[in-house]
Formats: sequence, C-alpha cells, structure tokens
Amino acid sequence: MTSSSTDRPTILITGGTSGIGWALALEYGSRGWNVALTGRDPQRLARADQELSVEGIPHLCLGADAAIEEDNRQMIERTIDVFHRLDALVANAGISQRALFEETRSDVFQTIMDINFNGLVYATRYALPHLLASRGSLIGISSVNGLRATPGRVAYSASKSAMLGFLEALRTEVMGRGVHVMAVCPGFTASNIRYASLTGDGKAQGYTPRNEGEMMSAEAVARAIYRAHLRRQRDLVLTRQGRLAVWLNKWFPGLMDQIVVRHMEKEPGHPAK
Repeated sequence: MTSSSTDRPTILITGGTSGIGWALALEYGSRGWNVALTGRDPQRLARADQELSVEGIPHLCLGADAAIEEDNRQMIERTIDVFHRLDALVANAGISQRALFEETRSDVFQTIMDINFNGLVYATRYALPHLLASRGSLIGISSVNGLRATPGRVAYSASKSAMLGFLEALRTEVMGRGVHVMAVCPGFTASNIRYASLTGDGKAQGYTPRNEGEMMSAEAVARAIYRAHLRRQRDLVLTRQGRLAVWLNKWFPGLMDQIVVRHMEKEPGHPAK
C-alpha cells in the first residue's frame, strides 16, 4: 500500500484484480483517486499491489469473497480505517455460466446468485452509511444479459436482472439524500470471465468460445464508466450491439427470442445446440 490522502476521493472496487475491475482501478487511480480493491486470488492481489505501487497510486488490496457477508463488512471497515472516507463503491465481482438450466446443479445456481447478486447486497449494506456521508456513488456492474437474457446462462441472467431491480429500488430510497446509483450493463467485453464461467457441475469452463479481439476492451469500458460516473448518470448500456439488443427486446420481444437463440447457437460448443 502506498501513502494516501484524505483530500483524494476513495473508490472501492470488488473483483478488482482482473478484467473490468482492474481496468477501473487503473482508470480511477490515474485520475487522482485512492483505490481499494478486492479479489480472491492471492497471486493476482500481489500483482495488483505491485503494479499500483509502480504507478504511484495510493491503494489497498484486500482478500475478500463477494459471496461472504463478513468479508464485505471487513473490506468496508478496512477501507475506512486506511483512507477515512468512501466516495464510490463499484460492485463488480461476478461469475458467468455456460450450461442449460436442466443441467445446472442447484448449488451451482446458488453460487452464481451469491457472488453476483448477494455480493452487491452485502457490499452495499456496509458501504451505504459512508456513501450517505460523502454523498457518493454506488455503481453496480450488471450486464446486457440482465436486460435481455440468453439461453445457457439462466443463473447468470437471473443474477444480473436481480442486480438491476435492487439498484432501481435503492436509487429511489437514497436519491433524495444525495447518493448517486448507477447501473452499468456492459455487452461482450474482452476479459477472463468466459474462461472462469461455471458449467453445470460447477467446474470452470477453462476456455472462451468467442473471439476476444472483436469485443470491447475492459479499458474502454472503464473509461466509459468513469465518464458516466462524473455525470452521475443513471444507466449505462455498452456496445452498439448491446444497445440494439435492448431496444429490439423492448419493442419486438418475440423476435428477440428467436434472434438470441440463433446468435448463441453460433458459439462453438454452446449447450443449446
């Protein structure tokens, strides 16, 4: 950890050692923020600590599991102990899925809900008093899948949709007290999320069925989130394809049912084939 200043705003990013979370850590850190981030992999946490130190970014790297409520309590407490303030929480920790519902064990379904949805709830519970004090921001990283679900990702889609409902309801409770709540729905983003996707028996998929080079980069997503955060934007849906899918689903939901099936079946080895 490098030295910090209470004059600098502080952001806490869950799942911050890779993908969008890591890109956010670098984006905010380069713009003068104290950065606290969490992760479950000690090696990735050590690497993040080293790289942020090289960049001269005041930071705190914490081992925490988003699915465990006590870990969430401790990460908030530790962030406040070190930086004495919290101006933004990004609930980014998440895991994807690649299996038909009928082939997904109940405990695997629950694991996805615990990480993606309950992780947001737990983090918000302990961060909210501090965000109320700072009139800060809660940013939830959902997905276009939360607005338009797809086959083979029932648990993932359900968890991301639940996030949006939670954020929408909470927004109406706290917006009169100065807290900004933003729901972010990225489309396909180049990251390790597909490698770590859970199959029906809970094992990591271990590969990506898509061309990662054709996707929006995590760095581009982070820049878009930062700009939207400064504007205290309500919602952010990313990629033109993602925005088109949401629009078509609103006006032509039956057609979209057919489109998403055809589109997802093009993935090599997709379970819906």
